[in-house]
Amino acid sequence: MDRHKLEDHEVIEGEVKPTGNGAHVLVPKRWRGADVKIV
Repeated sequence: MDRHKLEDHEVIEGEVKPTGNGAHVLVPKRWRGADVKIV
Protein backbone atom coordinates (compact mmCIF):
# COMPACT_ATOMS: atom_id res chain seq x y z
CA MET A 1 0.00 0.00 0.00
CA ASP A 2 1.26 3.48 -0.86
CA ARG A 3 1.74 6.12 1.83
CA HIS A 4 0.95 9.77 1.25
CA LYS A 5 1.75 12.76 3.43
CA LEU A 6 -1.03 15.33 3.44
CA GLU A 7 -0.62 18.89 4.58
CA ASP A 8 -4.27 19.63 5.02
CA HIS A 9 -5.83 22.91 5.90
CA GLU A 10 -9.41 21.80 6.36
CA VAL A 11 -11.32 18.54 6.56
CA ILE A 12 -15.01 18.18 5.77
CA GLU A 13 -17.34 15.23 5.95
CA GLY A 14 -20.01 14.73 3.35
CA GLU A 15 -22.00 12.32 1.25
CA VAL A 16 -20.93 11.24 -2.22
CA LYS A 17 -23.82 11.74 -4.67
CA PRO A 18 -24.16 9.67 -7.86
CA THR A 19 -23.88 11.63 -11.11
CA GLY A 20 -24.08 9.89 -14.49
CA ASN A 21 -21.29 7.30 -14.62
CA GLY A 22 -19.44 8.87 -11.68
CA ALA A 23 -20.03 10.69 -8.43
CA HIS A 24 -19.69 14.18 -6.93
CA VAL A 25 -18.71 15.42 -3.51
CA LEU A 26 -19.99 18.87 -2.57
CA VAL A 27 -17.40 21.22 -1.09
CA PRO A 28 -17.56 24.86 0.03
CA LYS A 29 -17.67 27.48 -2.76
CA ARG A 30 -14.44 29.03 -1.48
CA TRP A 31 -12.67 25.83 -2.62
CA ARG A 32 -13.35 26.65 -6.29
CA GLY A 33 -10.19 26.34 -8.35
CA ALA A 34 -8.30 24.67 -5.48
CA ASP A 35 -6.42 21.38 -5.73
CA VAL A 36 -8.18 18.88 -3.46
CA LYS A 37 -7.61 15.26 -2.54
CA ILE A 38 -10.45 12.90 -1.66
CA VAL A 39 -9.51 10.16 0.79
